[in-house]
Amino acid sequence: MATRPLLRPSRPFLHRLYSTPPSTPPMLLKIRNDLKTALKTSNKSRLLVLRSLLASIIHKSKTASPITTDIQLLSHLRSLTAASRSAAQEFRAANREDLGAKEDAQRKVLEEYVGSVELVDEEDVRRGVKQVLDGIREKGEEVRFGAVVKACLGPGGVFEGRNVERGEVVRVVKEVVDGLG
Repeated sequence: MATRPLLRPSRPFLHRLYSTPPSTPPMLLKIRNDLKTALKTSNKSRLLVLRSLLASIIHKSKTASPITTDIQLLSHLRSLTAASRSAAQEFRAANREDLGAKEDAQRKVLEEYVGSVELVDEEDVRRGVKQVLDGIREKGEEVRFGAVVKACLGPGGVFEGRNVERGEVVRVVKEVVDGLG
């Protein structure tokens, strides 16, 4: 009968070493802190909203596209706000004003967070797009819509790491490129 050494594990330890830990969006940290505050102050309605919001964020983290930036969190908040608005309208259509009012109160909490994400304003977006266009012209390359968007939003782009909405950048690039042609 073979004996196994007592001090050595049967399998070697497997360690996962990551170069950088996954970053947490600042807005998510704020939501977690607000949850703690709501717990301390016993604010039931706010507590309910924040718990459900964190549950949906955790659920999204287990999908193929987890929330890793404030922009993704903003998009998620907007979709939850739209769903809440729709639910309130349906409650009112079914003559359930009490549930409609409750849904409106929950939506107001979500809208507080939607308004607190600082985004790059349109003027800065225009400046960044102009900077990219100038760089493309200096190289003597043809100005193409896709190349400009990629240079703005792609890795190493002008807006990398900044809170900018992709749709806003695409709209500005389209205006500028169409204005050139």
